[in-house]
Amino acid sequence: MTDRANTYPLRRRDLSARIMGDNPEALFIAGLGATAWDLTAAGDRHTTFPLWGAMGGAAAMGLGLALAQPDRRVIVVTGDGEQLMGMGALATVAVQRPKNLAIVVFDNESYGETGMQATHTAEGVDLAGVARSVGLPVVASASTADEAERLHGLIHDAEGPVFASFKIRAEQLPFSLPPKDGAWLKDRFRLAVLGPSGVNEG
Repeated sequence: MTDRANTYPLRRRDLSARIMGDNPEALFIAGLGATAWDLTAAGDRHTTFPLWGAMGGAAAMGLGLALAQPDRRVIVVTGDGEQLMGMGALATVAVQRPKNLAIVVFDNESYGETGMQATHTAEGVDLAGVARSVGLPVVASASTADEAERLHGLIHDAEGPVFASFKIRAEQLPFSLPPKDGAWLKDRFRLAVLGPSGVNEG
């Protein structure tokens, strides 16, 4: 981690609790690692699918879900390291343009699951700039509480796809782990989204 990342005022658990509280009807995809723990700490929901693996896949999974469920708000919450590995998905999101999708990145400039090594964003790579350059229509970033307030509104109801990046403090917090059984998580999520008839047909 960088010394600068230790000073950012925004805190990941506060942000995740606010985002989930603002969007009780949304479908959530949580990127692997810390963002999955964050959403679980805010309240484990059947409408949240946490990625235990598949690094780089969160935005792509959110895209597929948003296209399949156009009447539901779909919110991806992931980290800078995970999004850096799935950069190409942002271009596909821009081309497909699902209006109901919001991609939220918690950027602590660190790989939290492998020792807090600095990511490329610590060296100036601008994920919001990348999202803007590929053509995403709503792109915003925040590093202060006032800036974050605007982003919360965009995540909730802006016609997307939305890309919202929060610069957050680099901190290691107690784990709040979601269930680990991937098949069970898949079935739980399908049931929450499709109901019993949809699950039985699938």
